Amino acid sequence: MKFNNLHSCHLGPEISPEQFIPEHFFLFLLKGSMVSYDGYKHYEMKPGDYCIARKNHLVRYTKYKDNGDFEKVIITFDEAFLKKFLERHLYQAEPTDTNDSFLFIEEDKLIHNFVHSLEPYYNGTEQLDDIFVDIKREELLMILLKNNPELKDIFFNFNVPHKIDLESYMNQHFKFNINLERFAFMTGRSLSTFKREFKAIFNTTPGKWLMKKRLDEAYFLLNKEHKKPTDIYLDLGFEDLSHFSFVFKKEFGITPSEVGKLKV
Repeated sequence: MKFNNLHSCHLGPEISPEQFIPEHFFLFLLKGSMVSYDGYKHYEMKPGDYCIARKNHLVRYTKYKDNGDFEKVIITFDEAFLKKFLERHLYQAEPTDTNDSFLFIEEDKLIHNFVHSLEPYYNGTEQLDDIFVDIKREELLMILLKNNPELKDIFFNFNVPHKIDLESYMNQHFKFNINLERFAFMTGRSLSTFKREFKAIFNTTPGKWLMKKRLDEAYFLLNKEHKKPTDIYLDLGFEDLSHFSFVFKKEFGITPSEVGKLKV
């Protein structure tokens, strides 16, 4: 599938740069590839793939450029837009047991033609105004629901995350670099309840536990898996290498680079 003049583009509210998906969005990969991880499974995308990224999920992305390029189409279906859509179209969401963070959509002529129709607006010849943006988003949403009726149970479920097992969730997602408010929300708790129950389970504060857990994992990867510090610090939730090295040495008495030189 080729779109000769279409470059990376975005319709709707901007997506948060956090490792947290605050709104559903449609993603079509034009050039390059991507591997995503949500704490449970990996998702691979290649050029020509379509998917729906689901709101209220934690996801880490690894992007791979093709000859220096990574191009995509992202169309956000935020809650305000979806509720306005329901005022004109009758859909009723049902409970679903689908927990995947990414739902892949089969290639379809209607979707293909829709994406192709965006080309004039991203090669610089035309300009989209806000009203027309919503018209295009509604067009895509109707196509998606026509071909995949079960998506109504995803798009039109406006419930917040329910209370889940805190210990299991934190052990599965400690590497994600999000704030405590997000962790509380994702586990279905207020921040105060999250902190109180966390202390009861782990006998320490969330901040101290997260740091220790990430540093222990770093030591294992450096010592047993022979990873390099530059390969792991971002994946373990550290924002920069110098901070990672500082807290690592404070914890273990040696720098991350020195771990690899230890005799096994």
